[in-house]
Amino acid sequence: MVSVDRRCPAAQPQDPTPCVGPVVVTVLDAGNAGADGCEHHGARLLASLDGGRVYALPDAPPGVAVRVFTAAAGLRPFCWVDGARIEPSQLSDIENQARQGR
Repeated sequence: MVSVDRRCPAAQPQDPTPCVGPVVVTVLDAGNAGADGCEHHGARLLASLDGGRVYALPDAPPGVAVRVFTAAAGLRPFCWVDGARIEPSQLSDIENQARQGR
């Protein structure tokens, strides 16, 4: 198991994956509660939020928020949880669009 105390604040305790790179984004939920994170965990967190937003930190590389947003669109919410995923709320934005013929 990955040590939680060495990962960014956006990494969920149940998510066993390590950080990829430095903390570069802030992910906010619909109520404006947020967590700073690496690109990897920022995307995983954003994919799991309804109405979430992502912002680059001031010293982040150009385009990082767009990369996180794009990556999140292809991830299923709570992608670290195993099991069948068939409901729209359990699928990625891209999978839901494909189901709707977009």
